[in-house]
Amino acid sequence: MDEVELEWMREGPCRYYPPAAFFPSDGAGVDVARQICAECPVKAECLEYALENRIDHGVWGGSSERERRRILRRRRQEAAATA
Repeated sequence: MDEVELEWMREGPCRYYPPAAFFPSDGAGVDVARQICAECPVKAECLEYALENRIDHGVWGGSSERERRRILRRRRQEAAATA
């Protein structure tokens, strides 16, 4: 992946927070990260990046690890249904 493909990362408000804010150890931390992501102009790109790269940890695009697993499962099911 080259730098141009990741240029969207420069637009996220997350750049002003420590990375640990997006790798919480509890539900309250996930809520804090989601609040930061809520108004992010690149939220969709961030989520897709995490899904495409199968990132298992942290909050990406406002979604928790569990939510991303659900999204991937639903996409697989939808793809299988249309195949």
